[in-house]
Amino acid sequence: MLSKISPVWLSFLVVAVVFSGLLSACSSSADGQSEHGLKLAPLNEMPVEVRNAPAAVREAYQFAAANPDILKSIPCYCGCGPMGHESNYACYVSEVQADGTVLFDGHSLGCSICVDITQDTMRLLQEGKSVAEIKEFVDQTYSRFGPSNMP
Repeated sequence: MLSKISPVWLSFLVVAVVFSGLLSACSSSADGQSEHGLKLAPLNEMPVEVRNAPAAVREAYQFAAANPDILKSIPCYCGCGPMGHESNYACYVSEVQADGTVLFDGHSLGCSICVDITQDTMRLLQEGKSVAEIKEFVDQTYSRFGPSNMP
């Protein structure tokens, strides 16, 4: 049957299939999983400011909302301790109400250090590092920016 399809149409079909696969890989963060298998909160549950933010910031907020157990163990070094932040998680989430409603903190919308720490955490998790190993990496890499916000 393929021998009856013109080479132009066959080329078009191959390109369409490849492009379709690429699009599905790039859009996987909307369903609670990143393209690399990390757990992410759905984008439609993020505030409009987060949905309109650059991709790295959006993904960091999604990761924070879905992984409080991880980011509560990771410090931040941007100087946010005096704001009451006690971990990298607090740079994204100010409160989770009794009914499960997440109240987001807008701090990380404008703080590249917070986002870089979260992106490094995500990358290191993908590499199979433990939370303790990630915390050690963050301490060594980011302590030059200021004091840890962890008590």
